[in-house]
Amino acid sequence: MPVQFKDYYEVLGVPRTASEEEIKKAFRKLARQHHPDVAKDKKAAEQKFKEINEAYEVLGDPAKRKKYDELGPNWKQGAEFRPPPGWEGFMGGGRRGQPGYQEFHFGGTGFSDFFEQLFGSAGRGGGFRRRGGGFDDLAERGEDIEGDIMVTLEEAVKGSTRTISVEHGVTCDNCGGTGERNRRVCPTCGGAGRVHKTEQYQVRIPAGVADGQRLRLAGRGEAGVGGGAAGDLFLRVRLAKHPDFQVEGSDLIYEAELAPWEAVLGTQVSVPTLNGRVNIKIPPGTQNAQRLRVRSRGLPLRGGGQGDLFVVVKIEVPIGVSDSERAAWEQLARISRFNPRE
Repeated sequence: MPVQFKDYYEVLGVPRTASEEEIKKAFRKLARQHHPDVAKDKKAAEQKFKEINEAYEVLGDPAKRKKYDELGPNWKQGAEFRPPPGWEGFMGGGRRGQPGYQEFHFGGTGFSDFFEQLFGSAGRGGGFRRRGGGFDDLAERGEDIEGDIMVTLEEAVKGSTRTISVEHGVTCDNCGGTGERNRRVCPTCGGAGRVHKTEQYQVRIPAGVADGQRLRLAGRGEAGVGGGAAGDLFLRVRLAKHPDFQVEGSDLIYEAELAPWEAVLGTQVSVPTLNGRVNIKIPPGTQNAQRLRVRSRGLPLRGGGQGDLFVVVKIEVPIGVSDSERAAWEQLARISRFNPRE
């Protein structure tokens, strides 16, 4: 099924030749601007934030970006897009052309159909399994289906409930799956034997959910055959990228920029957390890339407690200086006993 093409470069407002640093800066700027916690129109901001996140999920990952760029000269095909040959091995789910392959379309997960088809895990999660004996040998358990769900760091801290929709094929009731009705092509399914059905489910996202964790909705997968049980629906968590933090397990990493004299003399800075800002002390002689720990300001741990926030120091050197500033730096160079090469 064709899907709407997504121009991720256009979403982030960068050229296709943009460097990794330019893409990162563009994401941070847009993510801060459209973060639902600060925007006035929260619903519109939430949708925009998800689009920005999806674009950065691809362009911020060298492997995904390379594959995205390999779409070639016909990368934009109007309103509809079909994955080109050779993408099947890179995509999640089953391969097109395999027996029983079927696409699933998700809504409310934070990812577009375009992303799911090319980079997601949408598809079937396992084979049929037979149960029982005798006539039960004819019963087959329905297959599991799997997709991705974007979870913000704020949701990971507090937990939430989301409504998602899943569109997939079901046996046509009008023809019983034969594709024919009264010796003619079934008018309901057009001879396919299956029709599309959309169902909505409530998904509970627990506090402390981790990136890559699968959320299971029992019995929400493909319907069983011959009285067999339905399969399950699994949603793989992808933690949304945040403009201020990186995630390392249950810890958060924040990069704090300091002037050289602040690192030498020490200072106090205000840093963000997921629960408001805190002031931290920068001790004299702090080194570039040094980590300062703020305890229990990270993500929740499964067994209770909370991870930490690590503030990573980045010492910024002024690019342009006035004559008086240059004179002061030259004076410091003459009197300082510090030599990093000794």
